Amino acid sequence: MMFLRALVYYLLLVVIVVPYWVMVMCVAWLPRIPRWKIIAGWPRLAAWLAIYVLGIRYEVRGRENIPAEPVVILSKHSSAWETLAFSEIFPPHVYVMKRELMWLPFLGWGLALFNPIFINRADRKNAMRRMVEIGKERFAQGFNIMIFPEGTRIAVGKRGKYKLGGAYIAVQTGARVLPVAHNAGLLWPRNSFLKHPGKVTVVIGEPIASAGHTPEQLMHKVEDWIESQVDILVRAERTHAA
Repeated sequence: MMFLRALVYYLLLVVIVVPYWVMVMCVAWLPRIPRWKIIAGWPRLAAWLAIYVLGIRYEVRGRENIPAEPVVILSKHSSAWETLAFSEIFPPHVYVMKRELMWLPFLGWGLALFNPIFINRADRKNAMRRMVEIGKERFAQGFNIMIFPEGTRIAVGKRGKYKLGGAYIAVQTGARVLPVAHNAGLLWPRNSFLKHPGKVTVVIGEPIASAGHTPEQLMHKVEDWIESQVDILVRAERTHAA
């Protein structure tokens, strides 16, 4: 049953993606925020299909902690689910991405219209400078900046190295950071075709001021909060399953 659900889900996405890409190209002329809202319709649709085709529902705790002003959102990254559902959960936001994605035919063009911050990861010094410069522009345009500090999807129960980029942007710009934890990897495992029905819980913490912190100190606070919340969510889900 799970295999059939996953197959139907991906077939629906394949059918939808081409006409949606055409529509995205047609709205390229719009201002950034309205354009973002239209483009974000695709991941929102994918998250909606996940509910009704895969049986993956979600609950958000701490939604009231999302501030009115733009912030740096730092989240755990354990599956593809959060890259879809976050477009529904959070206000307009941009990702920091490696610049090689920009060169991909079709996908790269669509990503460029999503206003990301493209960086050259091989040139760390200039990458950090560019993140701050473009980050200030995105804040002024009304965007939040979304970063997965571990840099890649990490299997549930494991912890990657938290990189300082997001904390560095926050310290250099004076923005607050918003920590986010979730247990999506239990239902949507990384690199797995099969998806498990159930409920993802997303926990949004209180914003943390960057003033008075070094990037290292700030990221240490964020990491401690995220990992402690993930441990609580995973233990609760596994206890319930048992």
